Amino acid sequence: MKESISTSVLRVDSRKKIRGEAEYISDWKFENMLYAKTVRSTKAKAKITAIKLPDIPKDYYVVDRNDVPGVNRMRTVVSDHPIFAEEDVQYIGQPILLVVGPDREIIYKIVSQIEIKYQEEEALFTLEEAEKRSTVFTDYNYKKSDPKKAFEQAVRIIEDEYSTGYQEHVYLEPQGIAAEYKDDTLFVYGSMQCPFYVKNALLETMALPEEKIRVVQTVTGGAFGGKEEFPSLNGCHVAVATHKTRQPVVMIYDRDEDILCSTKRHPSITRFKAGLDEYDQIIALDIDVLLNAGAYNGLSPVVLQRAIFSATNVYNIEHLNVRGRNFMTNLVPSGAYRGFGAPQTIFGIEMMFQDIALILGIDPLEYKMRHLLKQNDPTCTGGSIHEEVKMKEIVQKAVEQSDYYNKLKTNKKYQGIGISLFLHGCGFTGKGETLIKGKIILQKNKDVVILKVSSVEMGQGAETVLPKIVAHTLDIPIEKVIYETVDTGLIPDSGPTVASRTTMIVGGLLRECALEMKARWDEAETFEVSKIYKHPDFLHWDDDTFHGDAYPVHSWGANVAEVEIDPITYELTIKKITAVFDVGVPIDERALIGQMQGGIVQGIGWATIEVMKTANGKLIQKNLTDYKIPTSMDVPGIDCDFVLNPYEFGPFGAKCAGELSFVGSPPAVAAAVENALGKPIKDIPITPEMLMEIDNDH
Repeated sequence: MKESISTSVLRVDSRKKIRGEAEYISDWKFENMLYAKTVRSTKAKAKITAIKLPDIPKDYYVVDRNDVPGVNRMRTVVSDHPIFAEEDVQYIGQPILLVVGPDREIIYKIVSQIEIKYQEEEALFTLEEAEKRSTVFTDYNYKKSDPKKAFEQAVRIIEDEYSTGYQEHVYLEPQGIAAEYKDDTLFVYGSMQCPFYVKNALLETMALPEEKIRVVQTVTGGAFGGKEEFPSLNGCHVAVATHKTRQPVVMIYDRDEDILCSTKRHPSITRFKAGLDEYDQIIALDIDVLLNAGAYNGLSPVVLQRAIFSATNVYNIEHLNVRGRNFMTNLVPSGAYRGFGAPQTIFGIEMMFQDIALILGIDPLEYKMRHLLKQNDPTCTGGSIHEEVKMKEIVQKAVEQSDYYNKLKTNKKYQGIGISLFLHGCGFTGKGETLIKGKIILQKNKDVVILKVSSVEMGQGAETVLPKIVAHTLDIPIEKVIYETVDTGLIPDSGPTVASRTTMIVGGLLRECALEMKARWDEAETFEVSKIYKHPDFLHWDDDTFHGDAYPVHSWGANVAEVEIDPITYELTIKKITAVFDVGVPIDERALIGQMQGGIVQGIGWATIEVMKTANGKLIQKNLTDYKIPTSMDVPGIDCDFVLNPYEFGPFGAKCAGELSFVGSPPAVAAAVENALGKPIKDIPITPEMLMEIDNDH
């Protein structure tokens, strides 16, 4: 049995969490601990010509690229981001070095005295500039049927373009990480989603054997994708600092630094060309997706994949040509964020359907329903919709509960109602799940069962739902199911806590293990059962051609938004959201409703008040004074309901849920604003200034 961590409680008492006594990484204390502060680039693109350091007091250290024992690159999908800057910098906020020592005030004084000289170079700041200069990181393309011939035969062609902006995660707890050596083993602790991502990055950067690195997730106060890949970077920072100093090192960001340098949702432009037949049916689509990846590619290729595989949403389009490109700009790198590229393209296609219907004089919902996918229809990538599609039932519920059509007829100007239809592919894209080969262990110890998975609790309810699946299957009290500390030295790699995969994939494996354990319960007092994830046999995917089943199953939904616009100030108020979802079978409905409400509100924020712009590479909204997110006063009434549609391979029929909740509210709100003003909305966030300009544009 490997040793447990000694610097904190191995398993945090859930009652302490309820009382607000959970120990976050900023609460941890180590013997002889040092603090670290990052010195960052103040230039968007420049050569570093000189670094002048002040006198460094005893027991204080400067840590830079020369101290990296292994590879000076953060390992991720594309490992192009330097751990510490080398000869140049590519964005404002890029880490150049650390100052480490026992007293924060002295560290800050040293940081203020460091002089870095640059030779500035021409930088790129917008997607439009990047497209003109072809600074392409990734370029994907796939086709379905014969789009060229279909466009030649089309009776009418309509083209349009839609854009979305940045979004900051604003998790409650900023980024925090710590490292220490215990004997000759490096321990890294922190607020994170993916401990094995961090471990794999450390293996390369620290050049240590696998058994000499352990990564431990601490209590994590929110993430939303912002703690997926980013902790691999700051984890390597504290590890290198600990390696140099041989003392524990802690690095906690304040909110301004967190906003300055952490990853964001990719800004996007999505262009559509639609070919219509004589019955006004869309028979062909050409879709061009542009994402602003920022200075480094990182996770952007897989974000782009989900974006282009979600680009036709819930609709069956016979002929397709879909292109997607990640562009390099000299801005903070974009990365993982709830929805992972799908919200950008789903916003675009929902508004495209809305606008085409209005051009044709057809009710937008009726027009969308004409094009809906059905069971056994081909997906956009030429796979198949294997599950029963209950969109008609979902829409009927949403329409009836919101009184959609009556309000559509009776609303006056500056009052609006709109509806969005949407889906989300469950689990990793393409071969992702089969490459991960997620493994879980269920261990019986007398009358207690220990659950060993790498799925982390970050506020979404994993520590409730997964034990609940095991307890219910074994027919034992949930108090008898212990969630092992997420420590890479104690648990197997069951995959990262991303892609709405925790309940469906990991929970499904736990259900299988629990069934086997139940059958063997009297075999011995102590034994363990392990499973490795395998896709159902009917799924097929070709990574080279992007052909086949991109996802094993989808979750589905509809949102109805009701809005009101002040005719003087053009302030937008979201009055109500009616939401209906198919997530298979809810495991814990009360917790699930909280998840769905949270995602809806987060989507509303992105669509309306979360403005984040840049000027010459600098974030204008660089703190929570300037960057606005919804407060309790901005949350509308939300009616949330579900349509049951069990998934054969999910635990008790469950499918994915967490990301699905986000994608529907932005287009629903935009459609409602269109209805209120009688003018098209092609960009989000929807600000009062934008509405004033649109309404007064004659």
